[in-house]
Parts: sequence; structure tokens; C-alpha cells
Amino acid sequence: MGGAADMRLLQIWSVVAALGGLWTQPGLAQSRFGAQGAEAAPDRRQVWSVPTPASGTVARAILYRPPGEGPFPLAVIAHASTQNPLRRAQMAQPDYRALAGWLVTRGYAVLVPERPGHGGTGGRYLEDQGGCDDANYLNAGRATAQSIALAMDYLRSQDFIRQGGTLIVGHSAGGLGALALAGQNLLGVTAIVAFAPGRGGHAHDRPNQICAPQALVATAGEFGRQAHVPVVWLVTRNDSYFAPEFSRQMAEAFRGAGGKVDFRVLPEFRGEGHFLADSDGGDEIYGATLDSALKAFTARPARKR
Repeated sequence: MGGAADMRLLQIWSVVAALGGLWTQPGLAQSRFGAQGAEAAPDRRQVWSVPTPASGTVARAILYRPPGEGPFPLAVIAHASTQNPLRRAQMAQPDYRALAGWLVTRGYAVLVPERPGHGGTGGRYLEDQGGCDDANYLNAGRATAQSIALAMDYLRSQDFIRQGGTLIVGHSAGGLGALALAGQNLLGVTAIVAFAPGRGGHAHDRPNQICAPQALVATAGEFGRQAHVPVVWLVTRNDSYFAPEFSRQMAEAFRGAGGKVDFRVLPEFRGEGHFLADSDGGDEIYGATLDSALKAFTARPARKR
């Protein structure tokens, strides 16, 4: 397909995504932020709208809660991303149902916000890393972190959310954004869980190829500077985006710069381990490992600014 046709298709998808956001959120006109409908199964699933760093863009989000009134500690799950604009426009609303359910059973209220430039949220993509050979992972990760932090702060303004004990969970590009937050030492954040954090994996759609890999390692090191929020870093043996050997290099760079990391290699998961975090049944692979790591970290008080 030619360049003009590609651009026209992208414009169509952008319009469809924007309209879809309006049609599926009838309460948005009455309430810009907050709950946009009734609770439902599983785990009191509810559509919410939360603020974003993009002017005029409201993030679509899914909120899950345990029974009762709370207050509950908060877990924010940051989803994966892609540089391909057509794929971003077509992304389904991320819900991380199994991972969220696992966290809800441990007492967390779980927010899964869709960041600007993706799916029904739409708006300007803030996390552009640039070209493959000269990818700017530092800026992309910090932009992701800003979106995570805004959503987190909004939810923590709600009466049913506890101010302390917050958990940030990131997957792939969302995981890199979570690592960026570790260096900001946000008030009340107890730990970060990063499922195969990174960007630029499957370079040119080729497994085990990464755009500017050394730049990605260097970025992990930069995010480790001054970081005091501990990180649980998880990767499966059959992750073809950020393989265990490469992920270990990133984790060591983060640790070497001052960050605290509990790095774990998990068993293979189906045909592609990179999708462990957002797949049903994934908790059978990460559950016990994550439980033990989080118990060690959450036993300590969250560091203040």
C-alpha cells in the first residue's frame, strides 16, 4: 500500500477510535473524570475516565476492586505499546483481567488506564521513541511515566483508595515507564513490578531483534540513578522481545546505577512469553514468584520524597 493510502487509512482509524470512545462512554459528557458506568463482574469491573498529560485527551480506564468500601491500596497496571500507528489505533482496551484479578484477591484496587495515542483513548502519542537506529528511550520512558503518575494521583484522590502501599505494574513499554518512575521516588509507592520492560523489541517485526539495544541498556541505567523504589523484574525464558540474557543486562545496568532489583526468570509461557502479563492463566506462572517478592518489599515502609 502506498504512502498516501497509508495516511488516509490512519486518518480513518483515528476518527473511528475517537468516535468509539464517545459512543462507549455515555457518561463522559456528564462527568469528565471518574466512573462512567455501573460495576460488573468480575471483581466489580467498572469503566473510568482519568486525566492524561495530553491536552484535551481523557484516558479510558478499567477499575477493579475487592468487596467492601476500602480504603484499598492501589495498583496501577501500565500496558504495552507499539511504534506502529495503525496497530496503536486498533488496540483493544487493555484490561489485564487475570493479573488484575490476582491483585484484587490480595486486597488491591487495580486501575488499568489506556494512555494517549492508543485505541479508544486516542489523542497525540506522547511516547514516540523515534527511529530504530537512534531510538530515544529516555524521553519515551519518561513520557510513559508521566501518564502513569497522573492516573495514579487521580485515583489516590478517591476516598476508597489508601494513600500508602501503592504498587506500579508495568508490561513491556509500560514496564520501561514504571522503571522511570522508580527514579522519581513517588510518595506512597511501595514497589514496582516490571514484566519484560523495554521498547524496540521485534525490530522490523523480527523476533529477538531490538532497535538500538545498547541505548536501551543505558536508559535502564539512567532510570536506576537515585532510585529507591524496589523493582521486581520478571521475564520468561521464551520472551522473543527482550530475552532473559538481554533483560539481565538491563537489570544489571539499573542495579549498577543504584537501583534495587529482584530479577527473576520465569518458565516458558505458551508460544510467546512476552504476553504473560496480559494473558489468562499467566498467574500460574508468575503467582508464587511475585507473591514472595512482594511480601519482602511491602513489609518495608514506602519511601517519601
